[in-house]
Amino acid sequence: MPLPVHPDAGPDDAGFNDAGSNGAGPDDAASEHPGSADAGSDDPASEHPGSDEAGSDDPASEHPGSDEAGSDDRGSGEPVDREPEPTLPEPVRQRIVSLAAAALPTLPGDELPAPLRRVAKFAPNRRARLGGAPIATQLAADPLFRQRVASRVLTEAGELGSAVVSGGSPAAADPVEVAALAYLTRPAGWRALVENAGAVVRAEVDSAVVAELVREAEQRATRAEHDRAVAKVEADKLRDEVARLREELGQLREESRVLGRSLRETQARERRAAELLATEKGRAGRAAADHEAELRRVRARLAEAEATAGAVRQTAKEARSVDDARLWLLLETIGRAAVGLRRELALDPADRLPADYVADAFAERPATANSARALDADDPVRLDELLALPRAHLVVDGYNVTKRGFGDMSLEQQRKRLITGLGGIAAQTGAEVTVVFDGAERMHGLPPAPRGVRVLFSRKGETADDLIRRLVRAEPPGRPIVVVSSDREVADGVRRHGAYPLGADSLLRRLARS
Repeated sequence: MPLPVHPDAGPDDAGFNDAGSNGAGPDDAASEHPGSADAGSDDPASEHPGSDEAGSDDPASEHPGSDEAGSDDRGSGEPVDREPEPTLPEPVRQRIVSLAAAALPTLPGDELPAPLRRVAKFAPNRRARLGGAPIATQLAADPLFRQRVASRVLTEAGELGSAVVSGGSPAAADPVEVAALAYLTRPAGWRALVENAGAVVRAEVDSAVVAELVREAEQRATRAEHDRAVAKVEADKLRDEVARLREELGQLREESRVLGRSLRETQARERRAAELLATEKGRAGRAAADHEAELRRVRARLAEAEATAGAVRQTAKEARSVDDARLWLLLETIGRAAVGLRRELALDPADRLPADYVADAFAERPATANSARALDADDPVRLDELLALPRAHLVVDGYNVTKRGFGDMSLEQQRKRLITGLGGIAAQTGAEVTVVFDGAERMHGLPPAPRGVRVLFSRKGETADDLIRRLVRAEPPGRPIVVVSSDREVADGVRRHGAYPLGADSLLRRLARS
């Protein structure tokens, strides 16, 4: 009779349902002796259950399978009508397989069913796991094999096994262990022990389920409390936000009222401005009409004035023609008189100028002078205008100009740069140019001065300012003389004698341009 499988049984435990089909081959002892306890069998094991232990004191040999092999079955030759095996709880089933797997190596090879001989060679930790199905099949299908396993298990169980065989169940014993021993030994009332174990296991499972449900309920309660706290915080935030929005709404309403009042005032001012604009447009139209009439009158008067001016210009042109004729006749008369006077006085052309006489009388004139180059500056318009006058004479205070324009050079380089620039001015304008320096006694080996430039050095005991004043006084009245110096005393002195004083910057800018 196969062992019913508990509802929690796994796929490895199918042997309890399919005894004689999952692991029993053609040479299986169970298939050869389907009713090992039946009378008339030729198998010695069936005549003497536990033959290898006959005459022993083992209680399993005296009462093995008491429910299946009774005295009425011995030698009757007919099979016994057995009750169906109870449904085993999963822990009980696993414990039975574990006990049987541990007892396999202790059984002789000829007592092992053929399907379990290979399983008996497995390692202890793999025997119950890999051989669970064939072991369960043989326990359910082969009572003789079950009796042999029970005898080995009872030996290991000790007092607990004796108590189970006697039909008792110690209060402190493990119900699963008691049920497993009862299933293997089959004492009187073993079904009740199995059912009690199942009830205990189910109670434990139910307790675990209840504990799990309680734990889940507690977790849900905890989450609900947390969610409630979060919701409360969010509600507080929302209330604060609503209060803030109400406050902002109040402010916006107040601003809207203010803006509405301002808009109405602006519209009123706009209407008044439009009325004033219409009034001013009317006034402007009338004023424009008046101005247009006045403009026509002014244009008429302007036309009359232009006609009068044309007549006046024509008259002035005729008068200027007469004056030009008179002036030409006067100049022609003066010119002829000057020619006659020059011829009468027998005057030869002058080969020396007044400045030459001053130089001979009051200064030692070195034979040569240094040359220099120009300095960048702006164009001096006034100096150009003065040098454009007929027979103009340019007198330059040498060191006053060079120290202002390029004082970082040596004195020799300053002189060369100024004299070279003045030579260019003399060539461009045709004017007479005289440059005056202090201290002729320290000058030796000076190069020749450019054409049209006179270079003078004051003699000992006299300054260049005194020499410049003498040059100006020597010129005839009416000749244009230009003195370049930033010395105020020199400028004031030459101005009293009719010369034109200019600052040093004017000449520096002129030199930079040329």
